[in-house]
Amino acid sequence: MTDQSTPTGFEFRGRAGEWFGIWIVNLLLSIVTFGIYSAWAKVRAKKYFYQNTYLDGRSFDYHATGWQILKGRLIVIAALIVFQILMTAIPPLGLLLLLAFIPVFPWLMIRALMFNARQSSFSNVRFDFQGTYWEAVKAYLLYPLLGLVTFYLAMPLADRAGRRFVIGNHRLGQAGFSVDIGIAPFYKAAGFAVLWVIAGAVVAVMVFNGSAIPLDPQPGDAAVLKLVAFGYLAAFIIFLPAVIVYAAFVHLALYNAVEIDGGHKLHSTINPWVYTWIVLSNLCVSVITLGLMLPWAQVRLVQYITDHTSATINGSLDGFVAGQIQSGSALGDAYADIEGFDIGVPL
Repeated sequence: MTDQSTPTGFEFRGRAGEWFGIWIVNLLLSIVTFGIYSAWAKVRAKKYFYQNTYLDGRSFDYHATGWQILKGRLIVIAALIVFQILMTAIPPLGLLLLLAFIPVFPWLMIRALMFNARQSSFSNVRFDFQGTYWEAVKAYLLYPLLGLVTFYLAMPLADRAGRRFVIGNHRLGQAGFSVDIGIAPFYKAAGFAVLWVIAGAVVAVMVFNGSAIPLDPQPGDAAVLKLVAFGYLAAFIIFLPAVIVYAAFVHLALYNAVEIDGGHKLHSTINPWVYTWIVLSNLCVSVITLGLMLPWAQVRLVQYITDHTSATINGSLDGFVAGQIQSGSALGDAYADIEGFDIGVPL
């Protein structure tokens, strides 16, 4: 690749029809094996999306095995069973176990992030995650606690802390990631989300007041069903879009703040409102088709994100990749296999 003076766009080469074939097989095998195959299904899904994502002709890859995913899930299931038994038989002991889990949670998150990173690669160069326990405690316990005691006013601050912890501790080979982002974009995103909720609530109240739904429906009254349906509809129109709007604005700000050692930068040009429309319309189509259009919806969203994501490489991508491999930065398969485990945390 020649030296880069302008951003190079990412590409997603997957197709909805192709992904549907993999998705339906994954679904059916997961059902007939009572969920056991879902671990292998997760690997197949990640491999498909990783291997079809390219930057300047070089693709990503995912290297975990179904057995590694299954082991992590079995650990989680076993822990939940033990906890439920103790809560039923000896409630005080179960409560103590729950309290004891709090300081363990940050460690589990580190191991999950480490596993996910080390099983991922770009152009044969492995990713890595090197976050510390204290950083995880601040990101996953202290900042969220601050958000709660401030009645969610500090939640954007907690969100920024968590995202900076995750992104800033990733590496591609020996090249570390950094994210130089202030708190303003997070409060801006929260502001748009709140405005959406307020506007939606005003519309909902107007519709409610103008409807035939009584304010005090009696049990068995058909109006009860109407009230419940109205509640679900209001939640879909008000709260779900607000969450998506917030995520879209944060995504845009974060991607434009990420840098990789050596002067390499990421860029995003997504339109948060278009992103919100795509996610909501995807959800509607998936529900109406009883999930059969879910593969199309997934490809549609990934395609939009990759089409509006690019990277500016300081020098050449070939030189960057070669430098990481020559420095011994690509983690070996055996090392990656034993470091960390998957616990089913969406990352």
